[in-house]
Amino acid sequence: MAIVDPRTGAPLTSDTTSSTGSSSAAQGGANSADVIVDVDLQNFQQVVLEGSMKGAVLLLSWSAQADSSALTTTLEKLAREYHGGFLLAKLDAGANPQVAAQLGIRSIPDVKLIVQGQLYDQFQGDLPESQIRQWLSQHIQAPADAGVPLDQQAAQALEAGDTQQARELYTQLIEAEPTSAEHRVGLAEVFATEGDTAQAQALLDALSPEQQGSARAKALKARLGFAGEAPSHEEIAALGDQDDSNARFKRAFRQIADGRYEEGLEGVLAIMKSDRAYGDDAARKTLLKVFEALGNDHPLTIEYRRKMFALLY
Repeated sequence: MAIVDPRTGAPLTSDTTSSTGSSSAAQGGANSADVIVDVDLQNFQQVVLEGSMKGAVLLLSWSAQADSSALTTTLEKLAREYHGGFLLAKLDAGANPQVAAQLGIRSIPDVKLIVQGQLYDQFQGDLPESQIRQWLSQHIQAPADAGVPLDQQAAQALEAGDTQQARELYTQLIEAEPTSAEHRVGLAEVFATEGDTAQAQALLDALSPEQQGSARAKALKARLGFAGEAPSHEEIAALGDQDDSNARFKRAFRQIADGRYEEGLEGVLAIMKSDRAYGDDAARKTLLKVFEALGNDHPLTIEYRRKMFALLY
């Protein structure tokens, strides 16, 4: 059976003439008690494509060979929360290779938004809940009672320095979604911020190899490595008003270890600019280590790599 657009009979493709921000995608017709459906070759056309003529369908392609449990849990939660704003259709791509091939799926997990038989938008990979909500908001109006998601509240509390509140919220999230790696990494970030690096490392070590490979987990792992090398807060306090390269480098490295990356990067960059020879080019080497920890696509990596190259060349 070929997967085709119910209107034209053509293979499913992106609708380049449609506005991806269209409010029509918000008109879901699914019953709130039946918003999650497993699909395969037999019911795909009816559930996904014909169903998308009535309301938005979010197609999640997963596989037992790729750990998609955290993303699956998040999407199921959102499907219930949106009260029929979209239908979540789950396709086991490993068990249905013919369907996956027709959809052109090359990476698992894969999420596609289908409306009126057309592919509106898509993403690949296990994104955090906050990013998925932002992506959904471009197409589907969130329910009025959605409020601020707990994971966003937890992240905001941690950013504000309220580690107790952040710890309580992440603990609630883990109890509600025990398979979510994102929540466990969030709790590990709380412990790291409080200086309990052993507990933070234990939470990371308990993740599967695939979960440890996420950008957020790798960044925290690197941060813990920085914490092991950085001078203590007591040592930083003892520096007083010292303003030589050594003192400034120690302060910047401690900021990096505390997760205050922008302040730390700015400090290290200033040392590279004023005293390139310090510590056998320690400033440049530290910049490169932080870039690797944050990942090539992180905004700070992009910004400070450009600034570093400007100094070099």
